[in-house]
Amino acid sequence: MPQGEQKARESWGTRFGFIMAAAGSAIGLGNIWRFPYLTGMNGGGAFIVIYLGCVLFVGLSIMLGEFVVGRGTGLASVGAFKSRHRNWTFVGVLGVISSFFIYCFYPVVGGWAVAYMVKSLTGLLSNPGAIADYFGAFITAPLEPVIWTLIFLAVNLFVVAKGVSGGIELTSKILMPMLFGLLVIIIIKSLSLPGSGAGLTFLFKPDWSVVTGKTFLAALGQAFFSLSLGMGVMITYGSYLKKDEHLPSDALTVVSMDTLAAILAGIAIFPALFAFGVEPTAGTGLVFVVVPQVFAQMGGIGVLFSFVFFLALAIAALTSSVGLLETVVAYFMDEKGMSRKKATYISSAVTTVICILSSLSLGVMSGFSVFGVGVFDFFDILTDKIFLAIGGMCLAIYVGWVLNKEEVKLEATNRGALPFALFETWYAVIKYVIPVLVAVVAVSGIMAIEQQSLMIFGVVVIGVLALFSKKL
Repeated sequence: MPQGEQKARESWGTRFGFIMAAAGSAIGLGNIWRFPYLTGMNGGGAFIVIYLGCVLFVGLSIMLGEFVVGRGTGLASVGAFKSRHRNWTFVGVLGVISSFFIYCFYPVVGGWAVAYMVKSLTGLLSNPGAIADYFGAFITAPLEPVIWTLIFLAVNLFVVAKGVSGGIELTSKILMPMLFGLLVIIIIKSLSLPGSGAGLTFLFKPDWSVVTGKTFLAALGQAFFSLSLGMGVMITYGSYLKKDEHLPSDALTVVSMDTLAAILAGIAIFPALFAFGVEPTAGTGLVFVVVPQVFAQMGGIGVLFSFVFFLALAIAALTSSVGLLETVVAYFMDEKGMSRKKATYISSAVTTVICILSSLSLGVMSGFSVFGVGVFDFFDILTDKIFLAIGGMCLAIYVGWVLNKEEVKLEATNRGALPFALFETWYAVIKYVIPVLVAVVAVSGIMAIEQQSLMIFGVVVIGVLALFSKKL
């Protein structure tokens, strides 16, 4: 891309705005929906300790690497690789595909959050015993969940069409502080319940006897999913950064905020669960089935807290899904020369159709399968178990083995103007350690897929991208 075009590129208005946007992209359903149920299923405190280690050791390193690649080129996911090493273009394309695929089912769950926010005020909690059946009936209905998904998608379109500073940054600066405030409100109530101390014990007193190899794999996989790594988002957001930003500090701040949000979500949920004698091992239904049942037992005040909780979940889903859409939009802007609005409308039109199919695949289209699974699960499994881990592994290899070490150091230290005392340690970790660790997660995730045809399809897609990267 000509230098003149790079100068005209959008950028974040303030450092605070970028931090809120990047943290917003990282903080999503992975923190408030996925993290609590994985914590419950993997023994509580021990899982959290292992998760924190994965975040600080692996997640932080890869996020900094993505910022270095993005800002260093001033281009989004595909262009960032193609402009320097064309053979590695497939990694950028894989990131865009991952964001696109996740965005093809993520808004469905975001729509559920918005729906439950409203339903909390209109009788959802009136019959606690029927909440589980109600959730099943709701997500399998042919029309209602689609309507909520469309509402959620429309908000995403509006925010991204407004641009980096006027849309994504402005929205994140408002919603992220609100999210943390809402979580604190729920925590105060949760900790005030008799018997809530048992929930804190479960969260923060590790029981190492329950730890297995699967615990480590779950923790590392959650770190990837939660931090939006391997999907091109942080490279794209990094490409909008100004040259005076201190990348190591920014990466640490974003990772810290994401981790804090996950821990706060755990404190908001588990003390209340134990206070009402509810098992924490409910799995994926924890947030939409078990948590509303707990709020229902609080009486009239439970309605308000249910509304606040699902509002927080909807905000987290929105700020995260905006990052996914922006990655796809940035590809069309950088590589196809489209205007922002045109790229946003086209991307939104295509993903809207697929999101509708994803929603219907849980109900009236449940008999239709793609490589042995429904549409919703097809996109979920491909990204969560294959694309993200392989994308993150390739990013680490690219930064550690392909890019010139001195160039990486200059970018990470703003041409030597800012200190980065741990550069040598970070560089050694991302070069030698992370590729091996992430490869273990990638192989384990791929081998865990029961549908062999889907597993083969995912691996073949990556192989084809690598083979034809020069022509992309």
